[in-house]
Amino acid sequence: MKIRLDKYLADMGLGTRSQIKKDVRTGSVSVNGTAVCRPDVKIDTDKDQVLFQGQPVIYEEYEYYMLNKPAGVVSATEDRREKTVLDLIRERRRNDLFPVGRLDKDTEGLLLITNDGKLAHNLLSPGRHVDKVYFARIKGKVTERDVIEFARGLDIGDDKPTFPAKLHIYSSGKLSEIRLTIREGRFHQVKRMFQAVGKEVIFLKRLQMGTLVLDEKLHPGEYRKLTEEEVKNLCLQEKKP
Repeated sequence: MKIRLDKYLADMGLGTRSQIKKDVRTGSVSVNGTAVCRPDVKIDTDKDQVLFQGQPVIYEEYEYYMLNKPAGVVSATEDRREKTVLDLIRERRRNDLFPVGRLDKDTEGLLLITNDGKLAHNLLSPGRHVDKVYFARIKGKVTERDVIEFARGLDIGDDKPTFPAKLHIYSSGKLSEIRLTIREGRFHQVKRMFQAVGKEVIFLKRLQMGTLVLDEKLHPGEYRKLTEEEVKNLCLQEKKP
């Protein structure tokens, strides 16, 4: 792929386009061992070697991070009052990252952070029916009757009932623990589904999204880059009709 030098450096988080242009014109950048003073020079991201202030800059078109989102952080790219999930990704190089879908502020667990818009669209598209798996603690006794209701689909106040969902009960009592698999991402969906059967979600954590499973080694607030295998599996899933 060929792109302008100033875009190449800005994409890798080395400054704004205007800042980069100034740096290039002062001789801070070399390409294949030769100083370059024009920010509009075209760079082959696969072949050219770029140095910025003597340090190599390797271009990454896409970045993929798995975050174990903690409670108290919002799923947004920026917020004037709240800490965002992007604030937690300290090692990111690109400035165009975003969370794939949203988890409520008080919800924990798996969140994919990337700049791959096509992948994000396909993972979130209702027509793709991508599984999303949650663990939850529920105030109230979850029963086999609830399992049946969830499998049928629930009226949660929208135009259409929810898609059939798979509810597994780990324990049932005044405080129940469950695992829930849904294929949508409606606003506050899991909480509203349990409200529809007269119960309340008091803790919610996403464990899986499609083929991507939360790494158990990641504590809340920790993250890591996706492995090549994880990215490959997501892309394979993306191609399914």
